[in-house]
Order: sequence, then C-alpha cells, then structure tokens
Amino acid sequence: MTPAVGVPGEPGVWRRAVAGAGVALHRRGWQDARWSSIYRRDTRYAQAEPPEPGLVEDANRRGRGGPPPELVQGPMMNAPVWSHEIPIYFWVGGMAAGASFVALACDLAGDERSARVARKVALFALAPAPPLLIKDLGRPERFFHMLRIFKTRSPMSMGTWCLSLFGTLGAGAVGADLLGRRRTARALGGANAVVGGYLGSYTGVLLAATAVPVWNRSKWLLGPIFVSTATLTGAGAVRLTLAALGQDEDHPSQRALLVIESGAMASELLLSEINHHHLGRLASVLEEGEGGRWFSRAKWLARGGLALRLSRRRGFGRWADHLASAAFMSAALCFRFAWVESGIASARDDEAVALNHRGLATREEPDHDMDVTTTM
Repeated sequence: MTPAVGVPGEPGVWRRAVAGAGVALHRRGWQDARWSSIYRRDTRYAQAEPPEPGLVEDANRRGRGGPPPELVQGPMMNAPVWSHEIPIYFWVGGMAAGASFVALACDLAGDERSARVARKVALFALAPAPPLLIKDLGRPERFFHMLRIFKTRSPMSMGTWCLSLFGTLGAGAVGADLLGRRRTARALGGANAVVGGYLGSYTGVLLAATAVPVWNRSKWLLGPIFVSTATLTGAGAVRLTLAALGQDEDHPSQRALLVIESGAMASELLLSEINHHHLGRLASVLEEGEGGRWFSRAKWLARGGLALRLSRRRGFGRWADHLASAAFMSAALCFRFAWVESGIASARDDEAVALNHRGLATREEPDHDMDVTTTM
C-alpha cells in the first residue's frame, strides 16, 4: 500500500499554529507522569492504596452477569481477515506434529526404518508452514519481529517459537539419520515429538483465546479436536509414504497406523458432535453459510473414509486403505477451513458477541428479544 503523503514509519508533519503556544491540558516538567503506571517509585499511582482483594473481580462479574442490552449497535468486533493461508498452515503444521508422534512411536517399537521415514515426513510437512504464515502477515520481517519477545501467556508468541524450535529439532534429527547417528536422531526425534504436542494443539488454543463467540465457547474441545486431526494426518502421510517405498501391507507399522488413523478420525467426529451440541444457538454458523458447507464436506469425507476402512475386511485390499487415508486427510483440511470460516461468520453476529460477553451465548434463546443495529 502506498500512502497518499509521506513515507511509512516517518514522523508526522506537525507545527504550532501560533509560535510559542502551549498545548491544552499539558503540564510542564513531566507532571503528566505523576499518575503513570510506568514510573512506580515516584508517582501517586504507585502510592495509591490497592483495592481490597476480590473487589475488581466482583465488579467484572456484575458487569457480565447483567441482562443483555435491548439494542445492540454493531459491528461489535472486527471479524478475522484470514484467507486460505491460515487453514492450510493449521493443516500442514498438524501433519508435521502427527508425523513426529509416529516417529517416536516407531522408535519405541524398534522400527528404525519407519522412524527415519516419519522424521523426514515431519520435516517435509513443516516446510510450507513458515512461508504460509509470512504470506498471511504481509511482510516477512513481521515473523522475525514476533521472535523478539517470549510471552508464555500468548499462544501466538509461543506458537512462533514452537514452530522455530520444531523445525530446528526436526532438521537436526534428519541430519543425524543421514550421518548414521542413531542415538542422537532418536533423542532429537523424541524432543521433537514433545514440542509437536504443542504445535499440534496451540492453533486450536489460539482460536479459543479470542473473543470470537464460536471459538471462545469451544475452548475446552478445540485443542483436543486439533490434536486428533493432527494425529490422523501425520499417521496417514507416514503410512502412505511407507507404502510408496515398498513396505508390505502386513507390516506391523502399517497395521498400527491404520488403527491410529481410524481412531483419530472417529475421535474428531465424536468431539465435534459433542462440541456442536454444547454450542447451542452459536452452532448455526457450523450448519449454515460457508462454514457449514466446509463442515458438511469434512463429515462426508470422514464417513466415506471410515466406510472404506471397514470394507477392507471384505477383500477390497490396500487400495481401499489408501483411498481412506486420502479421504481422512482431505477431511482434516476441510475441518480447518470450516473452523476459520465459521469463526468469521460468528464474529459478524453482533447479538452473539454481546451475549458471549455475558456468558449467555450458548443458550438456545436469549432472555429477551434484542434489536440489532449495524452502524458503519
């Protein structure tokens, strides 16, 4: 974007209307800072008596617990402006985390060849994640600015550091495999799986930490839901890679990965249904509009994959397994798009935002009818 005047980042042009004139309400000699919360030792702010414990919390509860307003003037909040890069980033990041789980499991089971392949799959799946994130941020330097701080209470800050650490450990483990240092590769791979646990779940936690009603009210299940899809995509990617490299369909790792895929997909469907019923009136964005269409596609792909997996017992063989894996991985991608699109729609529901602030958003009907007025 090119500004109409000036250069981005330069000081604004300013001059006094009258030479020597003062600024209204300004106090000379830095007296404006006497109530500052920054200078704690020599200001009246620091010397003021703090409120009694619990008073602030009680005031906040009273403010949230009151009846909703009769007139909601929107927009109440700005909807997320994410495009397709973010759900794809969620998908590939989860796949990388799931592959790291598989690598650790194969190491523990003594299948070194499968573990080496899983570590490579994890690193390969992670490769598109930084470019996707940087493209969404708009400017590459913003990604590096996020590494300037380390905030344990910020899922975005922790996610950026986790992504960097996961890539470093993954590259080290693959490098150790290439050099034949098995113990080092196993140690780095195990550490990577621990970091992958956060990588696979933090995206769901990040959504739940926002004020978007449908995300905020799904906070207890979004993390487990995202871990489930991360596990199934990682297991599916590793299994298909091993099959392409010639691993026999009766190999123990192949059979175990088949069970993991199906179990993770079933868990995703179950958790999604539980969350759907818990949301009450907020669930409308999961059923209608763009988010509803993505959820419908995801569920049909998941059901089709489970049906193909069950058909294996009737002699359809490994091609049914491969198609089921592809269906599961496609369903996981659709679920990511569904959550993003439903969140955008939920943020534009001014009544839901107002009710969510008071903890009433998951009720089927509000306490009384509210008029919603949109102001631009």
